[in-house]
Amino acid sequence: MTLHKIKQALLICVTLQIGSACFTTPAEAQSFVTSEIGVGLGGANYKGELAPNYRFLNNQPAITLFYRRDLSRTFTARGGVMLSHRIADDNTIGDGVQDLPLPNYRQAELRLSLAEVSAVMEYNFFDYYDLSQKVRITPYFFAGIAGLIYNKKLTSDNPTLDELNKPFDTDLTISVPFGVGVKYALTKNWNLGLEFGTRMLFNDNLDFLTEADGKHVANPYDKDWYFYNGISISYTIWTIKCPPPYKRQPGILD
Repeated sequence: MTLHKIKQALLICVTLQIGSACFTTPAEAQSFVTSEIGVGLGGANYKGELAPNYRFLNNQPAITLFYRRDLSRTFTARGGVMLSHRIADDNTIGDGVQDLPLPNYRQAELRLSLAEVSAVMEYNFFDYYDLSQKVRITPYFFAGIAGLIYNKKLTSDNPTLDELNKPFDTDLTISVPFGVGVKYALTKNWNLGLEFGTRMLFNDNLDFLTEADGKHVANPYDKDWYFYNGISISYTIWTIKCPPPYKRQPGILD
């Protein structure tokens, strides 16, 4: 009877250990993974022949939707979609404040809508998912690859450049997004984010500028760029990684 009671006690202890591992809180668990879903609002900005310098006032409304998953204490993977309804250039992008001779000569207006699908890796400088910290905040750096579909239309008021006046055209291209940001945990599940990123294109066709009457109206040695800067809110889903089910080994409790 004594041996039988010992076996029962051992079985109860093992069961309690497995149960505590599966139902403990994230702060007490030995390991867990997190996922985030979020939305961001900000501005998209074009940089190219029509706007050779980044100007904050050139931002047009943009929205982002993203999913983020931690891979380790340092790295997180993120997939997202960014949409910008229109970036319009009516020479305010190269306005009188800058007094740029080339945009003034072309007198071009650009209307641009774009949709970006991206996959990036984030490097977090601090352990953002450590719930023992009273304040959870970390700056981060990100880089990756993105596919871009964009619809554009260019018109020019310069009568000598009539060939620039073209209907709407849709193109696909690849870009390399990279930038910096900061994450701040408002609560256990809700997070606030700030981000500034740039996208390097492999072509010079975002602004639809080509030759007109044999004249070079675009710089063939300078690629187009676009930017996104904005604020985001996300929700964290905590998933506890339980140990594998207890497997009875002959000889232990026999």
